[in-house]
Amino acid sequence: MLTAACLLILFVMVCPSKNQLFSDPCSTVLLDRDGELMGASIADDGQWRFPQSRIVPYKFMIAITQFEDQNFFLHSGVDYVSVVRAAYQNIASMSIVSGGSTITMQVVRIARKNQPRNFFQKFIEIIWSFRLELTANKLEILSLYASNAPFGGNVVGLDAAAWRYYGRSPDKLSWGEAATLAVLPNSPSLVHPGKNDKKLLEKRNRLLDKLFRKGFIDESTCELAKQEPLPGAPKPLPRLAPHLLDRLYADGHRGEIVTSSVDKHIQERLNELAAYHHGRLKANDISNLAALILDTETGEALGYVGNIPDFEDDVHGCQVDIITASRSTGSILKPFLYAALLQDGKILPTTLIPDIPSQIYGFKPENYNKTYDGAVPAKRALARSLNIPAVFMLRMYGADKFHFLLRKLGMSTIVYPASHYGLAMIIGGAEGTLWDMTGIFASMARTLKHYPEYNGMYDRSDFHSPTYIVTSGKRKPELTATPSIFSAAAIWTTFNAMIEVSRPDEERNWKYFSSSSPVAWKTGTSFGNRDGWAIGCTPQYTVGVWVGNADGEGRPFLTGISAAAPLLFDIFSVVKPRGWFSIPYDEMERIPICRYSGYKNGPNCESIDTIWALSQCANSGLCPYHQIVHLDSTEKYRVNSECELVANMKHKPWFVLPPVMEYYFRSKNSFYKMLPPLREDCSRGGGDMSSLEIIYPKPGAKIYVPVELDGTPGQSIFKAAHRAPEKEIFWHLDDEFVTVTTSLHSISIRPPPGKHRLTLVDEDGETIYVDFEVLEKGKKQN
Repeated sequence: MLTAACLLILFVMVCPSKNQLFSDPCSTVLLDRDGELMGASIADDGQWRFPQSRIVPYKFMIAITQFEDQNFFLHSGVDYVSVVRAAYQNIASMSIVSGGSTITMQVVRIARKNQPRNFFQKFIEIIWSFRLELTANKLEILSLYASNAPFGGNVVGLDAAAWRYYGRSPDKLSWGEAATLAVLPNSPSLVHPGKNDKKLLEKRNRLLDKLFRKGFIDESTCELAKQEPLPGAPKPLPRLAPHLLDRLYADGHRGEIVTSSVDKHIQERLNELAAYHHGRLKANDISNLAALILDTETGEALGYVGNIPDFEDDVHGCQVDIITASRSTGSILKPFLYAALLQDGKILPTTLIPDIPSQIYGFKPENYNKTYDGAVPAKRALARSLNIPAVFMLRMYGADKFHFLLRKLGMSTIVYPASHYGLAMIIGGAEGTLWDMTGIFASMARTLKHYPEYNGMYDRSDFHSPTYIVTSGKRKPELTATPSIFSAAAIWTTFNAMIEVSRPDEERNWKYFSSSSPVAWKTGTSFGNRDGWAIGCTPQYTVGVWVGNADGEGRPFLTGISAAAPLLFDIFSVVKPRGWFSIPYDEMERIPICRYSGYKNGPNCESIDTIWALSQCANSGLCPYHQIVHLDSTEKYRVNSECELVANMKHKPWFVLPPVMEYYFRSKNSFYKMLPPLREDCSRGGGDMSSLEIIYPKPGAKIYVPVELDGTPGQSIFKAAHRAPEKEIFWHLDDEFVTVTTSLHSISIRPPPGKHRLTLVDEDGETIYVDFEVLEKGKKQN
């Protein structure tokens, strides 16, 4: 007898515990930040089975225990009265008509995959039930049952059943709905919503009557519950963020319930806006877009549209999550370079940056509108997203240094050395993801927002990647006196320029993009009009938008300003940002600048302005363009000591740009005064300013002579600039005269393959030359 008891105890102890009963694959479930269902995927075995929920709603708990096991909270796993009654009924009918199983025993039977119903299997269930009661409390056992019971078809568990049959969470079920689901596991294959409605209705109503008799519900509640309709065919689950749901798989959350940081109400409005703008863009054969809304303070994703959620469209790549896809960045990196130059004190916001035809080691950047301004203030170059000034600024900062900065900022897609990208990285030569780009702008905004809150200190962890998981609690800042990347003043000055973003050359109506609160925003357009970007930030929200085709097909007018910016500002109109960042005056000082060049004023600058700028900018270079010009007594001609007595000269400061910069600058700036010509009796001295400059070709250029449509050799166009356009320029190729030009200094010639020297001489004898090489067709350029 003692041996048998020991064996029984040993058998009980080796039975599975509560955590070992179920190993079936589960659906991956995506919840919003408040626990609302946003989507779920079917489990790997084809079942709708949500991961176990620890909480069983009150109505279902009452309904299921009264229907299946009314002594559930009293017995220790086996209801002996029910077992005796079931044995009597089975013997009387000579077949198994009643199991007498408790909910605990039913949990065991489900875990054991519904073994044949016989006395031996019933004994096993009883032993396992004892073990389960020893390792779990009643609510845990009820949770196991509710999470794993069959509810008809491929629906398993209360959570999945509530959503599939009623389109809501279990805690929101009515008494009628809870009673309906309580009777389903008893015979799920026979009683199925949409089939055998009469039998299902009878079972539900009998249970409701029982609940009334036992005082769980009153008479009116009972009668109203009976009037509720039975569920029809299973309903589809919500699909509010399908690409984020797919991302859970890639990030290792398969089969889990993930409470995301997404706000369901914001997500719904974002989906509506995305659908509306997709309809607008389809007219131009633009098939894809993505949008991301981040909480600036935490970096949490509040809205996530990875693409147009049209999964039946297998042509346009709607299944691709563009938020995590690498795309050409266009101009979206320019604010980072601008901030870095300010941080190093290399430029002032007003510093003139060249905007002229340029060719640098074979790389020939061009502005979007194919025009040139000669020179533009750095902040206007950023606001207008001019490419050529950006390349000049990158040369000033250093490509290697900027490459390192991008990796430090969090661009995970910068995987090649700086030499791979070259200067083109600032105008789309590098790839980035909307996730990284929006996160970097959010980190900049977060740093600027925290600066006054931390009394002029910096939090080392302000620069971090975004997250779609709710962060727990308020993190303790790691304060330091120095910024980890950008200072508050550098960020504020950059954002101040971005408030003025405009590209009237791309879109005449840019000024209609406005908001009730300021938004620092930047657009980007990749080469070939393949990608349109728009990212904006405020103290509360940072929003990123990408528009294009997933397969990389370019489309006319697919630009950041015309395709992506409208959606960006519609999103801001929904989230309603407020207020703006405080100016970090303690990191800034008033710096006197030359009104015309924007540099720190030099000794020859006459018109002085004062601006607030970063303190380190006080060490930036002095104005290089104001020079003392020697004039005769009439002030109509320049003179020098070879033709005029110094005592008779007038010495005046003059704003003088190099010839090519001047050539384009003067047509856009009416204040620019041309230098007076050199008096005829004066020879050009060694210290005199050059009046002549070659625009194209540049020194050391390697060029191809174009081929016409009919296959005949074409001609190359060479250009020059002169301070006095009316002057004659004599053109020579390899010491042989070619032609003479006046006013429009441009010629078309067809030099043969090989190395050449182009020499220009103006009528005053000023001479310049440039060496270049014409490559043969098919020869690889270095």
